[in-house]
Amino acid sequence: MTDLDHSDDVSSASSRRWRAEQARLSSEQTDQHAVALESVLAVLRSTRLDDRASRAMAIEVAASALVGLRTASDERWSAQLEPVVGAFARLRSDLRPLVRFGDLDVQFVEPPSTGRALPGEVAHAARAIVRSAVLALVDAGESRKVRIQWDCDGLNLLIGIRDDGAGELTPHDDSLRPIAERVTALNGGLDVTATPGWGSSVEITLPLDPPAVPEPLADVVSFSPREREVLKLVASGAQNRAIAEQLGVSANTVKFHVSNVLRKAGVRTRGELVALSRTTP
Repeated sequence: MTDLDHSDDVSSASSRRWRAEQARLSSEQTDQHAVALESVLAVLRSTRLDDRASRAMAIEVAASALVGLRTASDERWSAQLEPVVGAFARLRSDLRPLVRFGDLDVQFVEPPSTGRALPGEVAHAARAIVRSAVLALVDAGESRKVRIQWDCDGLNLLIGIRDDGAGELTPHDDSLRPIAERVTALNGGLDVTATPGWGSSVEITLPLDPPAVPEPLADVVSFSPREREVLKLVASGAQNRAIAEQLGVSANTVKFHVSNVLRKAGVRTRGELVALSRTTP
């Protein structure tokens, strides 16, 4: 079998696994939909509930099913790319009932259609962040208008959320904690500015690419073969005597090599050297 044939077999196997997983997810989602619809019908047909109670229960069941549907959909697409305009349109759809029936005036400033497509994880997190922020503003009851803007600079998704509330929001506000946690998890940045009486502004930056993996220390510093051996042993936690025994040299020779490694690495202590060399093979 040639390398090309092997590659084709691997690709075919991966494709079959992907189709099988998609079929499984579709089947599960169909079953969940059926259960949700049957539940709503059962509630509406129940003779043990009056009209008001049955309506409230049906709404609760439907809302729960909708949340489950959205979660499953987000998980299904989390590994794929979304056009930034499409991701923003889904956000508007998420907030449509709140905008239509609530007291909050939400203004949407769409991203440019030429913006870079968003990784599924970033698109999902961005929508969740904005939803959380808007719900926090609604709960506070001080804002009447909120402006939501997305933009893309080629490397990051830029999210701006501005309200006309009391202008007392701070980066340490409890309502921002879940947002800050999501932003941190994606190696993003969050900045809050507020002007008393004029409102608050939340600016969020979400990188579109995963952080670069730092090169191993041994690959970026010019160590001799012996210094590389010493570095590897120091990084493993071995002390000078153990290193000397393993390499068959004197303790003084090990001290000499350790000193050179510290100097070349630009650190002063073994602890700093160990931390810096974590990625060393």
